[in-house]
Amino acid sequence: MIIESRYNGPPGSGNGGWSAGVFAGAYDTDRPVEVTLRRPPPLDTPLTLTDGDVYDPDGHLVAEVRPAGDLPDPVALVDPVDPVTARAASAGYPGLVDHPFPGCYVCGPEHPDGLRIFPGRLPDGRTAASWRTPRQVTAPTTWAALDCPGGWAVIAPGRPYVLGRIAVALDALPEPGEECVVTGKVITAEGRLAVVHTSLYGSAGALLGRARATWVALPPVSRP
Repeated sequence: MIIESRYNGPPGSGNGGWSAGVFAGAYDTDRPVEVTLRRPPPLDTPLTLTDGDVYDPDGHLVAEVRPAGDLPDPVALVDPVDPVTARAASAGYPGLVDHPFPGCYVCGPEHPDGLRIFPGRLPDGRTAASWRTPRQVTAPTTWAALDCPGGWAVIAPGRPYVLGRIAVALDALPEPGEECVVTGKVITAEGRLAVVHTSLYGSAGALLGRARATWVALPPVSRP
């Protein structure tokens, strides 16, 4: 496994959702799995999976892949919004003017070839984004799409978060070029940890995937 440099998150490391999707695919199971990131996934580095543990060439533990157990049931899904509402939310995406990692492959406005998923806040606290899928869509692409929209439900100016753990259940991959809607919601937030859910819907409103994730707050960023 190699996380290519274009799939970056914070500078010098892989996007959490994409990396987790790659690790989950190598786990070789049809059941939903949960990926816990133990260190930032290195870019352009051969990684190996042994008994569910991902290691770098120096033997450092990068991630753990395990069966997910119970994922959020339909009651816990993040409700969809219509595409017009999702586009309007994306237009108000706070990361367009204040982003802790503007080069992020998923949600970074400065990434030259990213997914450009820009989740804006809805009045009820959920996030929503319209997403036009790329010409090639894979499982890691969908894991990545289910990553950042949840994080932006808790990210605040001067208070960045990074993905620590994510479990995903995929019902179907979106079609290339399809306009999807992705929504996110905070379930709990205590101390440095926030648990969020995200849901991905196709152009006809069908549920494509859902995720449960834990995000970890980094030390506050001082501002002038």
